[in-house]
Amino acid sequence: MTTRQVEPDNVPLPSPFPEGWYFIGSRKAMQKARLIWKTWMGENIVVWCDENERVCVAEAYCPHLGSDLGPDAGGRVRDGRLVCPFHGFEYDATGQCVATPFAPPPRAARLRVFETQEIAGLIFGWWGIEGRAAHWHLPTDLADQTGWSAISIRTLRFPGHPQETTENSVDLAHLRYVHGYGSVDRAGDVSVDGAYLRSDFDFRRNYKIAGALPFNLDISTNTHIFGLGYSFVEIREKSIGMDMRLWVLATPVDGTLIDLSLASQVREIRNPKRWISGLGFLPVGWRAPMMNRFISPQQEQDVRRDVIIWSRKRYRSLPRLARSDGEIMTFRAYCTQFYPEPCAPDMALPVTSGETVE
Repeated sequence: MTTRQVEPDNVPLPSPFPEGWYFIGSRKAMQKARLIWKTWMGENIVVWCDENERVCVAEAYCPHLGSDLGPDAGGRVRDGRLVCPFHGFEYDATGQCVATPFAPPPRAARLRVFETQEIAGLIFGWWGIEGRAAHWHLPTDLADQTGWSAISIRTLRFPGHPQETTENSVDLAHLRYVHGYGSVDRAGDVSVDGAYLRSDFDFRRNYKIAGALPFNLDISTNTHIFGLGYSFVEIREKSIGMDMRLWVLATPVDGTLIDLSLASQVREIRNPKRWISGLGFLPVGWRAPMMNRFISPQQEQDVRRDVIIWSRKRYRSLPRLARSDGEIMTFRAYCTQFYPEPCAPDMALPVTSGETVE
């Protein structure tokens, strides 16, 4: 009788909630709704703006006697304060109870709040391992929106994990096979600097306008990834001379489902190299919004092809890779920093189990 050591075929990802910054919603949507209730990173939260337009993201339950603070339960915002529907306790944007109808506010009555960042009107919240504070931040160099169209946001919900969706940023082979992109070429090496990963590549893409007219794009992309919830893609379409921005924002909902939000905008197009579909005949102010309205549904259609795969696949911690798979393991090594110790299974030493063979 001999004993053979067998490597495990698969080890699951260590957490459905990796550390990082995750999308909450747009400032525009928050101002319109006044009070938003949602499930985010396994937590029920409420979101509102105070009288100075400061955003607060907080747990959705009153620390007084546990009432749900969402609008469906009767929660509301008055003079920039969140008002509990049960006893009228009022909370400011720091989460502190600052007033009650019948007595001085108890100092211990304080909501758990999440640190936020805003980029181009998009609000993100920090999710820390074991509640630790943010120790890295998203870039804030996109605040100036001069010359850019309004941001269009489309969100898809499906079973998935943000590491799996973000891995597509280095998986060039799937761009050819799943999406039919042509001439896909990496432009420089994938680089990693702490929580920042950069992946650049070029490709060609064919569309049909109104299902009939051919529309060919020659594209260069610079993809900037910060954690597993924030991917920002700078897009240059060379044949027209058009610049686009695309945010791909994967946000865990409840440990099974994720929301994948696609936020896009187009830069003002003054002198298009091609007058495609009458682009050159439109007033300058209409061109970028029109192109964004045309391209953003195409981007969603592309992602829906991925969703079919993401929502049904099984994570392989020990993938059997081919040479064409590129930087998959570089990406997975980058991901380990966003999980509690010990590190994610890809970079861990294999655990072996004894199998008895007679």
